[in-house]
Amino acid sequence: MGMSDKIEAFIIELLRQENEDWLKIQRNELAELFGCVPSQINYVISTRFGPDKGYIVESRRGGGGCVRIKKAESGRRMTADGAREFINKLLTGGRLTAREAAILQMLITDEMLGKDADDIRARMISKLRGYLQ
Repeated sequence: MGMSDKIEAFIIELLRQENEDWLKIQRNELAELFGCVPSQINYVISTRFGPDKGYIVESRRGGGGCVRIKKAESGRRMTADGAREFINKLLTGGRLTAREAAILQMLITDEMLGKDADDIRARMISKLRGYLQ
């Protein structure tokens, strides 16, 4: 098992044990625990704990770099920011062309989706995930 896999498994276990909504971790403390650099922790969090993986992540720089992670609600709602982040990851990962990403970015706005935008976005992103896998 590689270092990234170990860090991911550790964070998932912490999330399971956490009684609060949010898991709060310090990047520097976690890096020290695993004997790695904080950028390794950043890598694991950014690649394995984003909205596309079913997590909400809030990151604060400075003071050791606090990160808060929360398991997203069963995919029933997704904010425009979460959907934009997911689309951008697909674009940078080469899964979408720039044109496709631009069209999707336009379609996921609150203005386009109306009253139930978060629910509709969640269904759209879920279908997109299924199509791309």
